[in-house]
Amino acid sequence: MRAATLIAVLGLALAGGAVITSVNAAPEGSAPGAATPAPVPLKAAATFLSIKDPAARSAALFQEAGKVIESPRCMNCHPVERRPTQGDDLHPHNPPVAGGQSGHGVPGLPCLSCHGPANVPTWGEKIQSIPGDPKWALAPVEMAWQGKSLGQICAQIKDPARNGGKTLDQIHHHMAEDSLVGWGWNPGAGRSPAPGTQAQFGQIIRAWIDTGAKCPKA
Repeated sequence: MRAATLIAVLGLALAGGAVITSVNAAPEGSAPGAATPAPVPLKAAATFLSIKDPAARSAALFQEAGKVIESPRCMNCHPVERRPTQGDDLHPHNPPVAGGQSGHGVPGLPCLSCHGPANVPTWGEKIQSIPGDPKWALAPVEMAWQGKSLGQICAQIKDPARNGGKTLDQIHHHMAEDSLVGWGWNPGAGRSPAPGTQAQFGQIIRAWIDTGAKCPKA
């Protein structure tokens, strides 16, 4: 066996060992065998019509959307550092990885080394499934949110100079229809889903935009 081939085989073996160790030793969501927590509800966008002032209604709508945006299912993929976190407590990803400039990992250890196009059940004692989606990746650096207040996140989301040049309609499409965002409501065994449904979330974002896209102060 050539030296280069041997090194490659050893590298894969070591990577596989790291994944197995991670699955068995790194807690991510619920305790082994525990039922996945029930989804947290979202208020319907129509319930905010009782707020007569459009600016106040808009800020309240984004506050409600924040239940999703600030949930672990979203925050884990929106780190300020180019390293994902995991679990409901946003602990560092195990094994240690980096998103790289593309968000798809670094040479030699792309995200697809472990994450496929769909969630995969595991045999681990701590992690009950490995998450997956055809578009699995870290959010772009323009959408790095961890550690920011909801008001700061709101201001960043609607600012084309800081959100990757996206319009509000493009932001709505991403949040309401993107499959990777939708993964947050189908995160695999052992993880609590994002609050409500993606359809409800999309309706709230649409109503937020239509009332002026105002941000909460906090």
